[in-house]
Amino acid sequence: MTGCWEPNLKLREAQRLFEDQIIGPESIANIGEVLFSGTADGKIVKLIGRRIHTVARLGKLPCGSREEETNCGRPLGIRVGPNGTLFVADAYLGVFEVNPTTGESTQLVSGGQVVAGRKLSFINDLAVTQDGKKLYFTDSSSRWQRRDYMHLIMEATADGRVLEFDTESGELTVVMENLRFPNGIQLLPDEESVLVAETTMARIRRVHVAGLNKGGMDTFIDNLPGFPDNIRPSSTGGYWVAMSAVRPNPGFSMLDFLSHRPWIKKLIFKLFSQEVLMKFVPRYSLVAELHDGGICTRSFHDPNGLVAAYVSEVHEYDGSLYLGSFRSPYVAKLDLRRV
Repeated sequence: MTGCWEPNLKLREAQRLFEDQIIGPESIANIGEVLFSGTADGKIVKLIGRRIHTVARLGKLPCGSREEETNCGRPLGIRVGPNGTLFVADAYLGVFEVNPTTGESTQLVSGGQVVAGRKLSFINDLAVTQDGKKLYFTDSSSRWQRRDYMHLIMEATADGRVLEFDTESGELTVVMENLRFPNGIQLLPDEESVLVAETTMARIRRVHVAGLNKGGMDTFIDNLPGFPDNIRPSSTGGYWVAMSAVRPNPGFSMLDFLSHRPWIKKLIFKLFSQEVLMKFVPRYSLVAELHDGGICTRSFHDPNGLVAAYVSEVHEYDGSLYLGSFRSPYVAKLDLRRV
């Protein structure tokens, strides 16, 4: 990693908030000073000052185990819509609109349904247009669910999609298919295209969702040093990308090696649980700001994820970065004036 990607320890300047009071706050949104997130135990929470309040629960108790996750739900991407409501992508249960005050939830898209011949098995992140009329969301796989994400990573299955939901007509359409683990999604300012992180490919694609190039796709940046998760706007007109693991350099990639040897993968999954396999993945937290043309303008690192581990999103608000995580028990906050 050289140039803008040169390793540093700047991410270690972050402080942990709500430590051991919150599990896996994957994505973060704010309305004024109030932060909102979805957690591993199926809740939408609001963070005010030092307190955590439950806004809504989309699924049913009990929660906590791998088996219970499908009924409990796992809220992932979260956004604030133009009317001040929250739009939430739940990996299993679907896409919801949630009133942040009353907690009243409306299901807009049901998870698990078949769309254009394929099941919505792993809804991941979403983006909403400024007028609130269109929602775009990623479905990471039609075969693997979130609880089996290591299978999806190791198989590098090309069965992910980007879908469009029309909030007025209720129409649901496929915008792009055959993606490998499409994950974070972010509308560009003209709202004619979205950036989509293709996690296992270590690249970000630009998918054209409107205008003359509708239905087309090109590459925003490829050969990233890590595996990209969520993408969110930065205050300088760029995009923050979170990566919780970096690619081994140079050359040898365990994933590439395994992709040609399916029998080894089967053996590995027989021997080890996903939790154990996660421990084999070297932790390295990396957040980067990218601008048009996929130009990296700055990056902050925490090798070994000592302060901020398993980062999934960077949400910038009021001069600080709030770092979401898909499994850590805290939100990390990095004051940009300190780096």
